[in-house]
Amino acid sequence: MFDHQYPIFHKQKNIYEVNNKNFFRSSIRFLKLIKNQKCENLAKHFTLFNMKNFLPFILIFLLVATGCMSQKDFIAEYDFNYSANFKRYKTFGFIENSNDDDDELVKIIKRSISTRLGSQGFTFEENKPDLLVNYKVFREEVKYRGYEQPNFDYWLQRKGALVTEEDEELKDEDKEKDENYKNVKYAQNNGMLVIFVIDNKKGNTIWQGYTAAVFDEMSPEVNTDLMRATYKVMDQFRVLSRAK
Repeated sequence: MFDHQYPIFHKQKNIYEVNNKNFFRSSIRFLKLIKNQKCENLAKHFTLFNMKNFLPFILIFLLVATGCMSQKDFIAEYDFNYSANFKRYKTFGFIENSNDDDDELVKIIKRSISTRLGSQGFTFEENKPDLLVNYKVFREEVKYRGYEQPNFDYWLQRKGALVTEEDEELKDEDKEKDENYKNVKYAQNNGMLVIFVIDNKKGNTIWQGYTAAVFDEMSPEVNTDLMRATYKVMDQFRVLSRAK
C-alpha cells in the first residue's frame, strides 16, 4: 500500500505585470510577496522614497530583488505509514548509496539529517539502528505520487504516547476512517529531493518527505540550497524520541 512511487508537487508561480506608471508600487508589492522577512523589511523602507529618487530606487531595487530571489523557497510534503510505531524508535543510521558520486553533497545531506534527528532525541547508531534513513536527489524530470492523509502531528497526538503491537496489526476495517492512502498525482518537475525513513526491523518505509528542487552544481549556492532543502524536509518529521 505504502510504496516507493515517487510523488512530486508543484508550486504555481506568481506573475508580476509592471508598467512605467506603477513601477514603484508594483516593486513594493513584489518585495512583500517574497516570503522572506529581510525583503519585507526592505520593502517598508523603500516606501520612504519618492519619484525624485526614482532612478536610484530602480538600481537599489534590482540589487535587492536579485538577492531575495536567490534564496529559494522550498516547500516540503510528506507521506507516512499508519502501522508504524513512531514513538518506539530511538536510534537511526544511514543506508549507504553506491551511486553517490559527490562526496560533498552526501556530507551535507547526512549532516543536516543527523543534526535534525539529534535535536529530536534520536541517537546515531551504526550497527542495527531502529531507523534507516535513505535519500535520493533527482536531477531530471520526475513524476511523483503522494497520498492524501491526516496531518502528521494531529495523527501522532491522536495515537497517544505509544502504539501497541496489536495496533500495528490492525485490519483495514478496524482503522480510523481517515486512515487511508488516497492517491494524489502531482505535476511533473525538473528535480526533487526525497528522504525515506525505514523501519530497520520490518524493512518498511514508514515516512517519506520530499521537496521539488533543482540543484545546480555549478552554482556557488548549491551547498546552501541543499542544506536548506534537507532541513525543510526533515522539519516535517516531527517525532520526538524518548531515548534521552
